[in-house]
Amino acid sequence: MISNKSMKDIVRSTLGLDDDKTLHESLVAQPKTYKNNTEFLSSKTKLAHKELYESYIENFNKVSAKLDTVDRGEVNANHSEFRSLKIDETYNMNAMYLQELYFANISDLTSQITMDSLAYMRLARDFGDFDAWQKDFLACCQASRCGWAITYYNLFTQTFMNAVVDLHSIEVPVGCYPVIVMDVWQHAYYRDYLRDVKTYSTAMMKELNWSVIEERIKKAEKIAQVIK
Repeated sequence: MISNKSMKDIVRSTLGLDDDKTLHESLVAQPKTYKNNTEFLSSKTKLAHKELYESYIENFNKVSAKLDTVDRGEVNANHSEFRSLKIDETYNMNAMYLQELYFANISDLTSQITMDSLAYMRLARDFGDFDAWQKDFLACCQASRCGWAITYYNLFTQTFMNAVVDLHSIEVPVGCYPVIVMDVWQHAYYRDYLRDVKTYSTAMMKELNWSVIEERIKKAEKIAQVIK
């Protein structure tokens, strides 16, 4: 694994920064490894996922490094390097984290949820029943133009809700703590399912990793206690 220091050196070299310039505030992300054992996705699709995920990390690191030295004196809402970099920062950062959340909560070949689990009880509580959550989540998968379906804890309503996120950074709810994430960009399924996002999403939901989701919901419960 590359250390932060050597990663910064790589980013510095890639961007052509002078040796006497210091990266004061740049964030350096490193790729994580996930086991994607599902047979619902082909090996080529899995590889494409991995390569795209790594490209988002690379782009995020480059943008983060550039933000250290960008001119903050001449900024406007139309044509300024600072604005462009900040938009790109959010786009690639969200892409990176959403990919990681997605990879971690799919591909459980022995997927099961029990009625006494916190995940089951909270989703049933906030959606009327567990089946209603499933139908609503699947509808979100189909409604996304190119992006994500997310079940999240809403810090304001203090309930679990579903959201449709286009791209990586459009329609992201304020106060959103994601607990279940589904990638519904066409690259995620087109090679295996063509345009049939419903069949793809249904297949992925059959292998949701409820152990991972349970831990996320426990964290959401802790957040709820803090903000009451």
